[in-house]
Amino acid sequence: MRPLVTLIGAGPGDPELLTLKAARALGAADVVLVDELVSRGCLAHVRSDARVIEVGKRGGCKSTPQAFIEKLLLLYAKEKKNVVRLKGGDPFVFGRGGEEAEALRAQGIEVEVIPGITAGTAVPAALGIPVTHRDYARGVTFVTGHTKEGMGLDWQALVRSRTTLVIYMGLKGLERILSCLKAAGMDAATPACIIENGTLHSQKQRVATLGTLSGDGFAGPALIVVGDVVRFARVAVAVPEAKAA
Repeated sequence: MRPLVTLIGAGPGDPELLTLKAARALGAADVVLVDELVSRGCLAHVRSDARVIEVGKRGGCKSTPQAFIEKLLLLYAKEKKNVVRLKGGDPFVFGRGGEEAEALRAQGIEVEVIPGITAGTAVPAALGIPVTHRDYARGVTFVTGHTKEGMGLDWQALVRSRTTLVIYMGLKGLERILSCLKAAGMDAATPACIIENGTLHSQKQRVATLGTLSGDGFAGPALIVVGDVVRFARVAVAVPEAKAA
């Protein structure tokens, strides 16, 4: 049997949002490489004799190099260990799961992917925001606020799409993001919000508009949501009425 690594999505934060299939796979693991943003409540499913290795990544802090993580996965897989890579959200949504799967398969390692609930839908929902709505948003676009050098976003295309924008890892560049959206033609009165630690007891949010949103007081991890659906947020906020899409 070929060596196997399982890439698991732990969900958006609340450990109760971990899937049943993920919980079973964790219980069978010999080695678990766990990300910084994964709730430690998820590790309750790991056997007491399993090895848990912290391979944290958090914006603005010292992080485990991606190449080193991939070397560890290869090392333990070749030792015929049952290896799990536990990642926040969904491993294939801004989780570098695709890179890890590619590296492992290139070395002859079988890869199983167990999807997780991505923060891009779950975190807005925790605040009562539907990322799509028949009257306000016919689609949703997930983008990252942190791109490789020279790989900027097409802001005009994003504005023209008239979809809800869910921006991962955008807190540090919030001022630039808001400025780019306005320069690309988005109305400054468009509802927008920041949600930090979504689905957790420590969840914190600020609901405003594109022209007034501020990241002051937020440390992350956080999502930025922009679009008319933000008016459904379960907090007191005054935003202008929008026309149906």
